[in-house]
Order: sequence, then structure tokens, then C-alpha cells
Amino acid sequence: MSETDIGLWGVPLAIIAGAIRVSTPFIFVSLGEAITERSGRINLGLEGTLVFGAMTAYAVAVLTGSPWLGVLAAMAAGSVFGLIHGFICRFPRVNDIAIGIAMMQFGLGFAFFLGKPFIQPSAPKLPSIPLGNWSSYPQVQAALNINVLFFIGFLLALFLAWAFRNTRPGLILRVVGDSTDAARAMGVNPDRVRLLATALGGALAAVGGAYLSLYYPGSWNEGISSGQGLMAVALVIFARWNPINCFLAALLFGGTGALGPALQSVGVTQGYYLFYAAPYVLTLAILIATSSPNRALSGAPGELSLTK
Repeated sequence: MSETDIGLWGVPLAIIAGAIRVSTPFIFVSLGEAITERSGRINLGLEGTLVFGAMTAYAVAVLTGSPWLGVLAAMAAGSVFGLIHGFICRFPRVNDIAIGIAMMQFGLGFAFFLGKPFIQPSAPKLPSIPLGNWSSYPQVQAALNINVLFFIGFLLALFLAWAFRNTRPGLILRVVGDSTDAARAMGVNPDRVRLLATALGGALAAVGGAYLSLYYPGSWNEGISSGQGLMAVALVIFARWNPINCFLAALLFGGTGALGPALQSVGVTQGYYLFYAAPYVLTLAILIATSSPNRALSGAPGELSLTK
């Protein structure tokens, strides 16, 4: 590949690299929300969980010197947030969406309060796998330097797609999400299943936050998320609650988020900043396209408050 070819492929390579980097938090948050919504509950508090997970992971990594301990701590914090959300939503006449918004604000505020001492210290980063060492060009090497969590997210999407269809827990989750009465007739406690699903969803969302603070952009600050937790809810709807589709949709969101930086990297100095709004425009377009009073969302769990 010549220098001219690299120049021609500069933008696509930058978009591919950016799509992989930017999509990883979306992968984990959307897979977590897919589990939660499959149980018949929506969690709009994942933005707060994502940010609190980012702060927790960064703080623990700074204190222990281990980014993986930071990821585990983030998962524990995210599961606690999910348990709180799920416990409150068990009570009659409690609105999932309202509680989610309250939990989002609580998570954001709590993270900003506890995270102030960790804005300046430097934490160790999560490792990446250099798949581009075969090339002598730094652009190719950068595009194929992929974080471990991306591969874990891919494998997790495959596993969840299989587990939803072929395992007893997956069957129970789908039954609870489709019909509370049917679940009770099977001897299943729907509240318990939804509580566990919300906790697991929170844990995965917090992993997305850990990626943000420990790899890309690789720092802790109060503006680290930019609404990715909320956008992931729209992503799950777009993916029709299918884990494989969640992974592919996350790559799409990541690619749109990488347009601005990709153009900037090849010397475009005017107008590129408009493309930073692409993920938000895509989110709005998805919500409009999937909203209709005359048709139900295909694949939507019957007990999901979004469909009622």
C-alpha cells in the first residue's frame, strides 16, 4: 500500500478506528438495557450508571494500580444502582421511567461529588490488542489497535443471543417480559427476575463507563459521557431487543460519532464539527421512525412500559 493509497483511505480508516473506539460503551450499555427490557422493564437511569461506573473504575484503578480491578468495581457499583432501581420499581403504581430519570440524576450528582479528587491523578489504562503490526503505516496500526473490551462485548452479544433462545434463564426472562400472568402460572416470581435483570443491566452499563475513563478518552471528568447512556436506549429499540443487532447498531452509532474526528484527522478544518452532532441526529431519527400510534414495535416485550 503506497502513501497515496493511505491518503485515499485516510478517512475510511479513521472512521473504522473511531467506530470501534466509540462503539464499545454503546455495546455494553445496550446489551445491559436489552437484558433489562427483555424482562419488561425500561431503565432510563443508565446515563447515571455509566458515569458513576466511569468514576468508580477510574478511582479504583488510581488507588490500586489495576484497571481490571477498576472494571470489577464499576460492575459492582452498577449492579447496586440496578438493584436500587429494580427494588423501587417493584412497588405498585411506581413508574419505571420516572424512577430511571431520578436514578440518572442521582448517579450523575453522586459521581461528580465523589470523583472530584480523581480528576487530576492518572490511572493505568486497559490493554489493547495491536492487530495492525503487520503494516508499517501508523494509520493502519492505529485503526487496528483494538481494546480488549470490544472483543468481550462481541462475544457477550453472541452469548446473549444464544442464551435468550436456548437456555432456561433466557426462556424465563422472555416469558416474564411478555406476560407477568404467564410467568406466575409457571411458578416464576416476575419481580425477582426483573430485579436481577436490572442489576445485570446496570453492571454491564458500568463496564461501558469503565471503558470511557480507562481507555477512550482515558480520563475522568464530569463531561465524559455526552448522553451515551440515554442514546443506548434508542439503540436497543432500533436493534429490536436483539443482542447481535445491538452490537451492529453500536458500530453504526460509533461510526457516526467518529465522522467529526475522522475529517479533522485528514486536515478538514471547516464544518467538521457539525458531524459531532451525527449520533444525536441519528438517535432522533430512530425515535421518530420507531414511533407510531398505529403499529406495535416488532420484537418488543409485551410487559415493557414503552409499548403500553
